[in-house]
Amino acid sequence: MLTQKAILTGKGQQPVRVLCITDQLEFKRWIEHQLEAFLSNVMCVHYSPLAQSWLHEDFIATGYDLVLLDGAANNGLALQGLADLVSRKSFAPIVYFALSKDELDQALVLGAKAGFSRVRVNHREFAAELRELIEQRRRLKASLSLQQASQDLSRFDGVLIRGHRLIQSIGSNSASKVYLAESEKEGAIVALKVFSHSQDQSDSAEKYERFMREYQLLANISHPNIVQIYDFGVADDHAFIVMEYFRQGDLRKRMQQPISVLEALNYIEQIAGALAVVHRVGILHRDIKPGNIMVRNDGSVVLIDFGVALQMQSTMKDAKLGNIIGTPYYMSPEQGYGEHVDARSDLYSLGVMLYELLMLKRPYIADTIMNLIYMHKYLPLPIFPVHLAWLQPLIDRLMAKNPQHRYQSADELIAAISVLKNKA
Repeated sequence: MLTQKAILTGKGQQPVRVLCITDQLEFKRWIEHQLEAFLSNVMCVHYSPLAQSWLHEDFIATGYDLVLLDGAANNGLALQGLADLVSRKSFAPIVYFALSKDELDQALVLGAKAGFSRVRVNHREFAAELRELIEQRRRLKASLSLQQASQDLSRFDGVLIRGHRLIQSIGSNSASKVYLAESEKEGAIVALKVFSHSQDQSDSAEKYERFMREYQLLANISHPNIVQIYDFGVADDHAFIVMEYFRQGDLRKRMQQPISVLEALNYIEQIAGALAVVHRVGILHRDIKPGNIMVRNDGSVVLIDFGVALQMQSTMKDAKLGNIIGTPYYMSPEQGYGEHVDARSDLYSLGVMLYELLMLKRPYIADTIMNLIYMHKYLPLPIFPVHLAWLQPLIDRLMAKNPQHRYQSADELIAAISVLKNKA
């Protein structure tokens, strides 16, 4: 251990940000201990390939000064991972921790900027090598040419959003565009949603209000099954939201593969948990559907897109105006007819989604929106086949035409699912 701290970062300077790629928390803690011995202000972020899958192919670690790669990571495929990372243009410098001398030599040949034995490290050499690499990285990022290049990569259809690197456009609607980007601040791939402001659109102010409301609704909500909002701001008169990106896609994509009854019940239970939280603070989602349910790497699901969400005390105003907002295939009867809606309307939509998960088809299909809305209101409830008959009471209550006959809260639904899961 060094007897005296070698101070690299002074007061007021940005902390040194290090990404530690390892599947072992013990190794990450050891790395943190070493770094803190000679850096006065360091942030070490842990990334586990086994738990989170390998780093996104467009990730180049722009928000990090160094990347430390454990030779024991990625189920013994760390050298292959190193070859992949060094092939990415402008990737942050990588320091490799090898399990053997041969592996260390291979890592240096592949392009690691420095390498050490995972078992035994000369602490003075370690500190000197990392200090030099960090200083080189910061000098490079401070160069005018690199700053200009970074600014060019931070333009999202002409809108300059500093600290974010554009990768590609991944979606759009009349109100906003969504991009895949890399955030320096988060040190991760994110989804960046930019409000599409247009003075030519008569409803532009209303769309902007909805966009702002989405951020305001989510800003103070923290739940594992609700999308995480990282940042919000305004750039070039365009509002933007930085949020969690889901590499596995949405539930619609997941439905291309077989889904067991237990998996379907787990999905519904998780989204019900998210709805319980938002309903508790007086928010209706109003657009529950597979395309608004994202899948994380660990298989859990997350509720997104609160763009048409509404404060419950505002629903009477909407009802009087006869507004119909949402996706007709999943709308409750009262929502389809522009009537007063409450939390039970979201639960109806959840019931439609459960039917689709189990049957791989929607309960009602029509050639026009109005016919579809009529079917939700007046057609008999869908019937499960014999092998799913034990779930019929669940779907009957979720999709009851009269809200009074449905589950009265998401918590009540969760309790019912908990009992059913024991039979699955």
